[in-house]
Amino acid sequence: MSGTMRDKLIELLEPLLAGLGFELVDIEFAPGRGSAHVTVYIDRPEGIVIEDCERCSREMSALLDVHDPIPQAYTLEVSSPGLDRVLRTPAHYERFAGARVLVELVAARNGRRRYTGKLLKSDAAGIELEVDGQGVVAGYSEIARTRLVPEWPEQTSKGRRR
Repeated sequence: MSGTMRDKLIELLEPLLAGLGFELVDIEFAPGRGSAHVTVYIDRPEGIVIEDCERCSREMSALLDVHDPIPQAYTLEVSSPGLDRVLRTPAHYERFAGARVLVELVAARNGRRRYTGKLLKSDAAGIELEVDGQGVVAGYSEIARTRLVPEWPEQTSKGRRR
């Protein structure tokens, strides 16, 4: 395995989770002074329940024990991706075409690194957004992170939804 610890963990855990019927949405790796924290976000079409997280945690723990890729003590957490889920793969972008997203670029473009807008389309090279009525194109290599932006129904002054 090569690359960052996050990349190593994705490479190791993604096939295991796929074999269990789950999609690996993302992994967050936070090294610490005494121990690290690993959060693995999983999903499947029918959604995630606590028993899914428990099962995946047991299976991933066993695999991590065998391969021992993390050179320090760590805590493993398994979670659903949430409403503001990360889009990591071209398939994620394709699935959520039409959704509102926040895209953070690796490097600023015209003094701007963050773009919030509608995800118009994606292909093998990258994505296209509509931001403030303008088209924005970004290659996958330019993107540091993308998250869905949950949209809530408008509420009246008494808290009732319209």
